[in-house]
Amino acid sequence: MIEAVAVAVADETQPGEARRVASGMARLLGFDETSAGRVALVATEVATNIVKHGGGGEILIRPLQQDDERGIELLGLDKGPGIANLTESRVDGVSRSGSAGTGLGAIARMADEHDIYSQPGRGTAVLARIWQNRPSAPRRTRLEVAGVCVAKPGENTCGDGWAVTKDASGAVVLLADGLGHGPEAAEAAREAIRIFGKHTSEGPAAILKVTHDALRSTRGAAVAIADIDCDSGMVTFSGIGNIAGAVLASDRRNMVSQNGTLGHTVRTISEFTYAWAPDALVILNSDGLQSQWSLNAYPGIAVRDASLIAAVLYRDFNRGRDDATVVVAKTATA
Repeated sequence: MIEAVAVAVADETQPGEARRVASGMARLLGFDETSAGRVALVATEVATNIVKHGGGGEILIRPLQQDDERGIELLGLDKGPGIANLTESRVDGVSRSGSAGTGLGAIARMADEHDIYSQPGRGTAVLARIWQNRPSAPRRTRLEVAGVCVAKPGENTCGDGWAVTKDASGAVVLLADGLGHGPEAAEAAREAIRIFGKHTSEGPAAILKVTHDALRSTRGAAVAIADIDCDSGMVTFSGIGNIAGAVLASDRRNMVSQNGTLGHTVRTISEFTYAWAPDALVILNSDGLQSQWSLNAYPGIAVRDASLIAAVLYRDFNRGRDDATVVVAKTATA
C-alpha cells in the first residue's frame, strides 16, 4: 500500500524534496519515464510557487486508482497573499513578484486535470492530477468524491482511512479513525475499510454492526458511513464515535454520530436520513479538524473540485496534533 505524503515547503531548498517524493511515488506506481517526468516538473512548479508567492506551505501527494489506471494527485497549499486575478495569473510571462511568470501556466499544461482556488489575503490551493496513461474516456458517475488524509505530525502512518463505492444512483462513503495514532490505529482503519468493501450494499447501520465484530481484535475505531442516493434525494447516515458529518446546501445540517468505539463499546447503532439536493455537499471529517469549521468565508468554493474543497478545509482547520481526514462528496461536473 502506497500512502499519501505531506511535504512541508518553507524555503527555496525544499521544492527539491517535493520533487523527490513525487518522483519516488511515480516509480512505485510504475509510471513510464515521460509521465514520471511530468510528475516531477509539476511538483517542482507547485512547490516553487508556494515558496515564491505563498510564503511557504505544504504539498499533499497521493496515489490515485481509477479502474486499471494509476495516477498521482498533488495539492499545493499556502496561506499567503492569494491571487487577485486568476485568469491573468495563468498567462505565461505574467508575474507580480519579478519571476518569469510561467508556474501556473506550466502546471495547467503538464497536468491532465487542474484546478485552483485563491482568495486575496487568505491563500491559494492548487490541484494537479497526472495519470500514467491519461484515461481516454473517463467513467462517468453521478457523484465526485475525494478526500485528504494526513498523518499526525511526526508519524509515518496515518491512523485514519476512507473509502468510497459508487453505483448508478450515487455513492457510499466511509471514514474511519483508528483509536490513537500510528500503525495500530492504521490497522483498525484498514480493517474497517476491508469490511466495508465486502458489505457495501447492506446499508450503513448493518455495515457498522459487522465492522464492530470485526474490529474486536484491533485497537478499535470511530467509523461513519454516508449512503448518498441521488435518485431519492436522500442521505442515509450512521456513525459511531468522533467522526463529524454534515450536509451543506442553503444551510448546514449536522449528521448524528453516536457515542462509542467500534470493536469495543457500542450501545446503539442507528441510521438517520437527510435531504440531498444536486447542489449539496456531503462532508465527513475526523477529529483532526476543528469542530467549528465553515465554508461561509469561501465564496464560490462549492463548485470547485472535491479534492480542492477538502484541501482548503484541511489547510485552514487542521488542529496540527492528530491524524486529519476530510472527505467531500458532490454532484459530478458535467
